[in-house]
Amino acid sequence: MDAIVADDVDTGTFGVPGARLYYEVQGQGPVLLVLQAGEGDAGRTSYLVQQLADRYTVVTYDRRGLSRSKLDGPPGPLTMETHADDASALLTHLTDQPAHVLGSGYGAAIGLYLSLRHPQQVRTLVAHEAPTLRLLPAATRERVVRGVAAAERAYHNDGWGPAMKQMAALSGIDLTTLEMEPGVDFQPMTVDRAANIEFFVKYDGPAFRNCQLDADDIARLKQTGIRVVPAGGCISQDIWAYVCAEALADELGTAVVEFPGGRNGHTTHPRAFSARLHQVLAAVA
Repeated sequence: MDAIVADDVDTGTFGVPGARLYYEVQGQGPVLLVLQAGEGDAGRTSYLVQQLADRYTVVTYDRRGLSRSKLDGPPGPLTMETHADDASALLTHLTDQPAHVLGSGYGAAIGLYLSLRHPQQVRTLVAHEAPTLRLLPAATRERVVRGVAAAERAYHNDGWGPAMKQMAALSGIDLTTLEMEPGVDFQPMTVDRAANIEFFVKYDGPAFRNCQLDADDIARLKQTGIRVVPAGGCISQDIWAYVCAEALADELGTAVVEFPGGRNGHTTHPRAFSARLHQVLAAVA
């Protein structure tokens, strides 16, 4: 099957074990799967997708439990393996060719699991500040794990608002001084987004905190032949997630590729971020 060509935005749903996933496709060219950070759904990176759709067939989706991707039964803690298999099923549903993958934060970790579990489906993985906690120095790892656990407690005690403030602080994001490109609006808080935040903290938090990828996994990843690009925000060098990117790069024998903005540069600086992504994906491995 050739790359999908979409004149506008094509939407659809399909079943996976335990859920039905909603996805969006737009653009033309090689398939580029975007794996969202945090509680982001298919629309989180709409500004970025607009910049990419002239060169790529861009695929986004709601992870199971978020927005329009409904669970078949009651919710429970999720795993990176489940998310990776969902992403694999989506690619199988859309194409039989290996795809470029862009993952940020939580999505980058899913991209690494996808590459390990289904390597034949991934052509290039740009892993933007993947939370590879087991590659961190022990003291840093313990601090991050405590921070995520504190956010989970804040959710149980005070709700999703205080929990997300703690998660933002842990990621070095100051919402009061957040710089954005001209014409880019901050995503408003809606009922659906609030529900997604609550779901993410409650059911995705454990997978984030217990991300098991270690040096042996990265060694196996190297054997797949997938081009993995560890990436980090140019203004987040002092944040633990950037240190994760550096550790991943060290294990792969390469260097961190810096992108505009910080941990969420894909949403705050979509034009500059997409330009950098074009350069990375066009480069010879």
